[in-house]
Amino acid sequence: MDHTQELQKALQELRRITGITLDVSVDSPGEAEQALSQIRCLCTAYKEKYNKIDFLQSLLTGGIPPYDIHNRAARLHISTNDKRVLFLLETKATDDTVTEILKSLFPSQTKTYLVPISANATVILRTMHSLENPDDVRNTASAIVDTLNTEALAQVRLAYSSVIDTLAGLPDAFQEASLALKVGKLFYSEQTILPYNELGIGRLIYRLPIPLCESFLKEIFGEDIPDSFDEETAATINRFLQNNLNIAETSRQLHMHRNTLIYRLEQIQKRTGLDLRLFEDAMTFKIATMVINYLHAERNQ
Repeated sequence: MDHTQELQKALQELRRITGITLDVSVDSPGEAEQALSQIRCLCTAYKEKYNKIDFLQSLLTGGIPPYDIHNRAARLHISTNDKRVLFLLETKATDDTVTEILKSLFPSQTKTYLVPISANATVILRTMHSLENPDDVRNTASAIVDTLNTEALAQVRLAYSSVIDTLAGLPDAFQEASLALKVGKLFYSEQTILPYNELGIGRLIYRLPIPLCESFLKEIFGEDIPDSFDEETAATINRFLQNNLNIAETSRQLHMHRNTLIYRLEQIQKRTGLDLRLFEDAMTFKIATMVINYLHAERNQ
């Protein structure tokens, strides 16, 4: 690519990020090189000084040193001491419809920033009001998910961080929400809202070393560790556990005869050595299946 083409490309980039259109005339390669350098410097300076999204993207990933956060935020008129919560939204693809719905939910005057992270992930950084509590945060999360499901027909999953007191806590908040999303997809696939502070035993298992997990499974099942269950069996087990080991209620919900459910539970006992009708065995089975899912995910990576 010659200097003229590079210059035109740089001018297009300048227009994209600033809205400014410049006509540059050069008579030699030296002049083109000098103009190109100046335009690129102008683009960089604009991004750093005037682009809030670029600043927040860099801050999320730890690209801004702590000592520089306050000064750069002040230049962009972003308060550093507001209480905030970070929502991490994941969709199959963040198209224009999803973006427009989010903008309508959070107008610019609400001090909420929409920060694209990837093709299917967006951070919603929302300032909290003084009287808001954790229930209000969950209600906001529900409103986001329900609105996108209804208006955009989008299947979404939303994780959110604990409340942060200063902008310097944003990288940690992003890590919290990212972890909640990973743990949620792995252990709580039926849930669409995943608070970092409510990950339960899933967070603990996710932090365990793989050798320790393998040792635990051998202790429970011996060498014959079950790999997976068919969809029907898995659905039966999940519903039985959700109903607190209540055979009558599980049979009713699954439209299944009581004896059929008991037969299936006995087949699981023969296969695993665990009687799910007993509380201790049911808890052991639940934890073991979560560990198995975790190991599968790690090995696939």
